[in-house]
Amino acid sequence: MSRSIHYYKIFFYIILLVSLNLPQIVFSKIALDEEVKKLTLQLRCMTCQNQSVYESESEFAKDITSLVKKMFEEGKGEDEIKSFLVERYGEYILFKPKFDTKNLVLWLFPFVLFLVFFIFFIIRLKKNS
Repeated sequence: MSRSIHYYKIFFYIILLVSLNLPQIVFSKIALDEEVKKLTLQLRCMTCQNQSVYESESEFAKDITSLVKKMFEEGKGEDEIKSFLVERYGEYILFKPKFDTKNLVLWLFPFVLFLVFFIFFIIRLKKNS
């Protein structure tokens, strides 16, 4: 009889330990899924038109999502993962490319174009009046 009580105690403690760790396991999975979602919303699907990796159903998007999840599980940060993906697929994979000298023209062109048309418009108004 005492032997069976001993097994029940061991079983009880095992169940207790598992149940105490269960919320931590569940919440860490939820946190990981949120990080993956946050990052994949910032990444462009290379096979779809104007869809994020998170929104896309393509094989490419599934592969990138699993790669991002794996890299997060390995302890890599968001910047490391982005750098890896940019190195592999180019800057086009990012919905918001970095502001640097390579793409300075792309960032400034709309403002310069607006300024040129504005000046042209003012000159035309002055000539007509």
